[in-house]
Amino acid sequence: MLLNELTAIGPIDGRYRSKTEALAPYFSEFGLIRYRVQVEIEYLIYLNSLKLKGFSTVLTPVQVETLRNLYLSFSEEDASGIKEIERTTNHDVKAVEYFIKHRLESFDLGHIKEWVHFGLTSQDINNTAIPLSLKDALQKVILPDLQAVIQKLEALSIEYRDVPMLARTHGQAASPTRLGKEVMVYVSRLKVQYSQMLTIPFSAKFGGATGNFNAHVVAFPDQDWQGFGNNFVNKVLGLSRSFPTTQIEHYDNLAALFDVFKRINTILIDLSRDVWQYISMDYFKQKLKEGEVGSSAMPHKVNPIDFENAEGNLGIANAMFEHLSAKLPISRLQRDLTDSTVLRNIGVPLAHCLISYSSLQKGLGKLILNNEAIARDLENNWAVVAEAIQTVLRSIAYPNPYEALKALTRTNQHIGEKEIKDFIETLDVPEDIKARLRDISPSSYTGM
Repeated sequence: MLLNELTAIGPIDGRYRSKTEALAPYFSEFGLIRYRVQVEIEYLIYLNSLKLKGFSTVLTPVQVETLRNLYLSFSEEDASGIKEIERTTNHDVKAVEYFIKHRLESFDLGHIKEWVHFGLTSQDINNTAIPLSLKDALQKVILPDLQAVIQKLEALSIEYRDVPMLARTHGQAASPTRLGKEVMVYVSRLKVQYSQMLTIPFSAKFGGATGNFNAHVVAFPDQDWQGFGNNFVNKVLGLSRSFPTTQIEHYDNLAALFDVFKRINTILIDLSRDVWQYISMDYFKQKLKEGEVGSSAMPHKVNPIDFENAEGNLGIANAMFEHLSAKLPISRLQRDLTDSTVLRNIGVPLAHCLISYSSLQKGLGKLILNNEAIARDLENNWAVVAEAIQTVLRSIAYPNPYEALKALTRTNQHIGEKEIKDFIETLDVPEDIKARLRDISPSSYTGM
């Protein structure tokens, strides 16, 4: 592990490998090969169920189990064997086909080996294997971590629901708010985008060399190949078959998925910067860990590194998502090869997301509310209740209330509780109105 960390070209397989290794079964070369084997095997099993003329062997339940074990028990040794075949074929999917054929012979099923990859092109395998691996990775690794961030924020919004806090608009003191409500803004935004993400199907192409089942139809013209393709992709693989297509998947829904990740990450960048700012304002302290160093030169510092790490990795992820969503839906005529090399990188931005979500969970878990600093900021900014006073005065038709408060608060002198209370006493209004105005303070003027 140390050797990998020191020699890896990129940090997701080096420094951050412990945070990203859960994605390896899905987006590594090993993972891609394994999912290709899975699709090829499931296709062979489903094709066998049609009992086509020439497919004389009806697979027994034991034989089906044996075939499925090729991918369920897929090993690094198996993957290395396929890579060895690829050195001769110079074609990665064909190498998978030959690997399966060799195994069929060892299972005394060599007589059905020519049904492996029957009528298919490489993209029928790639454009099902990749969305299948992506679906599994999201459901088993990425989304649970993202949900954990949202749940942590939701818990903080409840914990801080009654904490009054000075708001700042344009960087200036503004009408007070509640800290819990400000956290809930992020929870609400994230939940909306998360819900939209769940509506995006994992689309897959399956239909032969140019999407028309040409080879299938010429071999078995009376077979309902469209129905076969729909059932295989939608029901057997659990994906959503695109039709009509060219040789490749449209990637429009994949682009939509990457775009919604961009929006989620942008919200989290916004969160990271705000929490960073609150820490710099001393609204939050951070839990100390024995032995940790905040600065190599300044012993007193505890830097907000988790939020800085999250922001940096979210930015890298979004830059890659931008390219993926802009590039993948474009292909010359019925297909060019540019999608192939690009698709191999979809795990990279997701790895940076995973690093970020982990950092955010860690950072949010280290926050310690500094009530004294928050209260002090409110007490030092009594001018923010001017809005409340002039609005109450407007409600009783008091003449020029905005201008009166503007004249009071835009002087260079400090406006504190005394100045506000003295101003209230000068107002020619009923006593019950004065009593209501006296009750207003920066900590109580927080709205709903």
